[in-house]
Amino acid sequence: MPEPAAWLRRGISRDGGPLLEDSEVVWLQVGPYFADSRGFAGATSYDGSRVHFHHLTGEPGEDTGALRWEGPNLVEWGTNTDGSTFLEVWTPLPAADGETGSWSGTGYHVVRVGRHVVHVDSGGGTYARL
Repeated sequence: MPEPAAWLRRGISRDGGPLLEDSEVVWLQVGPYFADSRGFAGATSYDGSRVHFHHLTGEPGEDTGALRWEGPNLVEWGTNTDGSTFLEVWTPLPAADGETGSWSGTGYHVVRVGRHVVHVDSGGGTYARL
C-alpha cells in the first residue's frame, strides 16, 4: 500500500457475495498505522506475501489479506478472524497530499493524510475532511 494513503471504499463482497457499498468508508494509512472510519485503528504489518491489520483501538479484530492493483483501484481480499472472507475495492481520495501524522492516547487513535482525518475511540470512527 502506498504511503501515506487515503482511500474511499467502493464496495465489499463477503464470503463470495455481490460487491456492495451501503456507507462511506474511509481508510487512512501513515507509516505502519491506520484508522478506518468504521471504528477501528491499529498497525499494519507485512510478512512478504500477506498484509496483517492488527486492531488496537475501537472494534476488536485482526484481518489478514492481500493487495493488488486493478487500474486506479486497490483490491484487497482476505480472511477475518472468524474465518469469513472479504473482497474490498478502494479508490484513492483526492487532496491526500500535505501534512500527515498518527496520534494515539488512552482509548483513541487519530490518523491524518492531507485534508483527511479519521478519529477512532470506543464510540466508533469519525471521518472529517479539512
